[in-house]
Amino acid sequence: MGSATALEHPFDNATELTPVSEGVFLGRSAPAYSNMVGPFGGLTAATMLRPVLDDPRRIGSPLSITVNFAGPVADGAFTIEADPVRTNRSTQHWMVTMSQDDAVVTTATVVCAVRRETWSDTEITPPAAPAPDTVEPAKMPEFPAWLGNYEMRFVEGGIAFDADSPAAPTSTTTLWVRDTPARPLDHLSLTAMSDIFFPRIMIRLGHMVPAGTVSMTVYFHTDTTQFPTNPADFVLATARAQHFGNGFFDQSAHLWTADGTPLTTSHQVVYFKA
Repeated sequence: MGSATALEHPFDNATELTPVSEGVFLGRSAPAYSNMVGPFGGLTAATMLRPVLDDPRRIGSPLSITVNFAGPVADGAFTIEADPVRTNRSTQHWMVTMSQDDAVVTTATVVCAVRRETWSDTEITPPAAPAPDTVEPAKMPEFPAWLGNYEMRFVEGGIAFDADSPAAPTSTTTLWVRDTPARPLDHLSLTAMSDIFFPRIMIRLGHMVPAGTVSMTVYFHTDTTQFPTNPADFVLATARAQHFGNGFFDQSAHLWTADGTPLTTSHQVVYFKA
């Protein structure tokens, strides 16, 4: 359950919410997870999931979350309202809104589910990647601040930090990633990690351009009982765009355990100006 007391890990402090009444929570932006404009989108998405996880009315575990970044999130306090609009035998559907100064800045839908043992198979395969301890960790700049909360080891398609970085023929990025300091995986951290990829337009062009996620959906493939328990374990992450045009592009991404178990699939559509 949520608590107003300080927590140990920076990520938990950053997503912490204070319950006000049933389904209503107060939160505050975290400077350590700030982006170029406003907070890191992955943190906002995780914060939108937090009230559902903390609500005693929840059944099952998260199956998916769709976050719509309706407007800029300003530094300071915000209010989140979470409402279970429909509860079925196996699934539960939530509507979540974040507001500042009486204006909605973010909306989300969350689906929770009671998972049962069934026939299963995985048709996708993780990308080929050397072991994380054989890949050098990337040196992160001080800005934007949120980068300092992750250790990233790029296998393909690193971040275009320099104005003279070469353009790339593909938008694919593959890397090993984990929280800094180390933290056990859960639905909150996987939601945030699903958005750790810099906009694909920057990879293709080789330099920074104005860009921002408009909508992101994360599908969770595993329950908490299947998450790696070692906080030091890396996650294998890969993303690529499908199409750029008319000011928007779409991106698909996957997160995997080191042994090849699929954790999440995510899709997002991103605004860009170039």
